[in-house]
Amino acid sequence: MTTPEPTVQATKYVVNCLPEDDFDSHVFALTVEYRGAGRWGVFRNPHYCLGTDGTWSYGYSWRDGAQEPDGDNEWAEYHAGRDAWLDEHRFDEETALKLAREQAPLVTVNGLTVADALRRAAKRATP
Repeated sequence: MTTPEPTVQATKYVVNCLPEDDFDSHVFALTVEYRGAGRWGVFRNPHYCLGTDGTWSYGYSWRDGAQEPDGDNEWAEYHAGRDAWLDEHRFDEETALKLAREQAPLVTVNGLTVADALRRAAKRATP
């Protein structure tokens, strides 16, 4: 039996306005992650996902958090809703990177903006 050649594929980018060696860098980072079938998502913290409308979502919620679907009709409704949610939160690679670059300067963490974090980093670097 012949061993197949391994596949190597990049699946994640980090998009950030802070330098990677900055103390606060990781909390301001967005990620663009491959989700299969040529589709990529833009994530923050890592649980929030960017939608086509520019808002962040915690994920698909069927009937505003209702119990698990029961019966074929409810399952069909659930899957149709989840597929629609995914269509609004998945992009081709180029679009996902573009959106992440647009969103990166807007990241705020505990009231601290990217500009605030950069000023703080500059103060730390000044002797």
